[in-house]
Amino acid sequence: MAKKRNRYSGIGGQAVLEGIMMKNKEKYAVAVRRPDGGISVEVDNYEGILHGSKVKEIPFVRGVFNFIESLILGTKCLNYSASFYEEEESDGKQKKGSGNGEKMMSVLVTCFAVVLALGIFVVLPYYLSSLLNGFLRNQSLLAIMEGVMRIVIFILYILAISIMKDIRRLYRYHGAEHKCINCIERGRPLTVSNVMRSSRLHRRCGTSFIFFVFFVSIVLFFFIRVENPAMRVVIRILLMPVVAGISYEIIRLAGRSDNILVRIISAPGMAIQRMTTKEPDESMVEVAIAAVESVFDWKGYLSEHFGYEAKDFQTEATEE
Repeated sequence: MAKKRNRYSGIGGQAVLEGIMMKNKEKYAVAVRRPDGGISVEVDNYEGILHGSKVKEIPFVRGVFNFIESLILGTKCLNYSASFYEEEESDGKQKKGSGNGEKMMSVLVTCFAVVLALGIFVVLPYYLSSLLNGFLRNQSLLAIMEGVMRIVIFILYILAISIMKDIRRLYRYHGAEHKCINCIERGRPLTVSNVMRSSRLHRRCGTSFIFFVFFVSIVLFFFIRVENPAMRVVIRILLMPVVAGISYEIIRLAGRSDNILVRIISAPGMAIQRMTTKEPDESMVEVAIAAVESVFDWKGYLSEHFGYEAKDFQTEATEE
């Protein structure tokens, strides 16, 4: 059976509290390990903003909408997973908010997260680099220093939140998510043993996307300059959708290509992923597999792209 390597599957995901969200086109599933040890899976469709609009197909524009939609859906899935671990009502049932209330809360949390991220990763690096004005007169060097500070702040942020126990477990589920996708895209049947021996690093990871955002911003801000300090901050904020759009196209290319240039530009993001992903245990992998199987026909995918037959899956199941 001749097998090809690293075929793009189109699925992506996100780690949530004690679980995994997997998305395939407009369909997504959230699998969560309940406190009683069982696995709950919720499957739904997410059409996103401007559903059906041709605007979302325009290169360098689609990345902006994709980023916003990922934030909204990610917040919704995090809220769902957290509901299993909230204190129960006096009647023994889990707390449930109204549908409209949950949607509004997701939007508010997403907006707050965006504002906070702009403050920490856009405004703060600019302010810190501006303190060097008395020592560095070269504006080009200052622009580079600003970008370096942005990356350093991001790495320090990752290290700081890694102290939290829940975040460390989130990183392990993040690793399980990547392992499942790598397992499928490398042409291996989706079993616990195959997933466990797959890599926890993946080029289409959100961590790599954030690094590309920082890298693109360094290049863009290097060439776009104004004298007024306040306008510099405003321009940096206004250009972030442009930066996100360009970064999306780069990571999209990285997920579909394996040439030497793609490997080189992906290397820093993959290195940072070693901090945001950790090795999962088998119970975490089981949750990830449940999420994948709810939205993706991996057997059909392997048959189409890698030449598997039904007996190959039966043999694998027997070996398990």
